[in-house]
Amino acid sequence: GLVSEVLKVYLVKHKKKWDGREVHKIVGKTPLEAAAVIVEDYALPLSKEDFLSEFSPIWCKLKAQPGAYRLIKHLRGHGVKMALASNSPRANIDIKLSYHLTLKESFAAIVASDEVKEGKPSPEIYLEAAKRLNIHPSKCLVIEDSQPGICAAKAAKMEVVAVPSIPNQPHLYTAADEVIISLLDLRLETWGLPPFEDIANFPSLIHEDGELAEKTLELPLYAKYNDDEYFKSIPAPDHNNHLSH
Repeated sequence: GLVSEVLKVYLVKHKKKWDGREVHKIVGKTPLEAAAVIVEDYALPLSKEDFLSEFSPIWCKLKAQPGAYRLIKHLRGHGVKMALASNSPRANIDIKLSYHLTLKESFAAIVASDEVKEGKPSPEIYLEAAKRLNIHPSKCLVIEDSQPGICAAKAAKMEVVAVPSIPNQPHLYTAADEVIISLLDLRLETWGLPPFEDIANFPSLIHEDGELAEKTLELPLYAKYNDDEYFKSIPAPDHNNHLSH
């Protein structure tokens, strides 16, 4: 996944090889919790704070996941209220969103881990987000990529769509109401939201045998991705040319 690709590049600087064994222990955690795991398991000669100082600039500059801009632009255009609830502290969120100003302007509320008593998997962060949106938790749909986040959302009595950040580990996401490979696979109408007016031309499953295309999870693809290239508008129906029954 994306986390693995970034850490793989980072650890090379310290002559270490990322093997992915810790990924389930860091996804969905606070930055300091995740840093402590990496520093300890790889015996890095620096503190967790120093690790974050080196790693955060790399992480913050990453492109949004394929389909993220499309999804947020669409929902914003239909007047759907959105909130961002993250296990990162507010300072980290602000830095990352500074590279994605369009996204930042679309959120009616942003809740960080240092603005609540307990982060995910506690439901508090999602309950606070719903409160700021003035929407009952049961009316909220959460899109999550981590097991702690899914647990937090379900504990808040919200519906959850999982977009796994750890591929080929389906047992980590069974608590979600739906699991999809990519945001490109999201069908909003399933959740009572306005459907997309375009068609995705970038299927997440491209192998005939149904296996996940590994290149959809590679870092270079995220870096090069441009939403507009992969979508086309759905043509309006021609009411003057229809079949009679």
